[in-house]
Amino acid sequence: MHISAISAMWFLPFVLPVCLWVAWSDLRVMKIPNVAVLTLAGIFVVVGLVALPIADYPWRLLHLVIVLVIGIVMNAAGLIGAGDAKFAAAAAPYVALGDLRLLCVILAANLLAGFTAHRIAKYTALRRLAPEWESWSRGKKFPMGLCLGGTLGIYLALGALYGS
Repeated sequence: MHISAISAMWFLPFVLPVCLWVAWSDLRVMKIPNVAVLTLAGIFVVVGLVALPIADYPWRLLHLVIVLVIGIVMNAAGLIGAGDAKFAAAAAPYVALGDLRLLCVILAANLLAGFTAHRIAKYTALRRLAPEWESWSRGKKFPMGLCLGGTLGIYLALGALYGS
């Protein structure tokens, strides 16, 4: 992995609770709170100064801008929700550019697992564990925050274990 283990270890304890919050919120109300996105971005702004080499820091912030622009276009085209686009942008600085292919694999696996688990729970007695969740009744819509938050959390955990 291109992310350093030290960087991932710095980020992980601050980022993981936000990832869990985003997943839970998207399952519960089908929205990723703006305050969660701003918290994630703020964590990077502060912790990134300690966790990354100073030369990498501004380039990683540029990841946020690039992914935000792509997300806005994808949202305008109806491909993803606005919260998903904003969360992806706030998560982008945490990812080393050399790990982009690995991140895509983690996201793909998370999408398959998350979608399957959500649909199994939706159509079985497991649904009674959280009957008020809006994600059960939104038809074909899927709470992507579950997979986006999981992807960032898994990426940083793997980085902490196997990073350079």
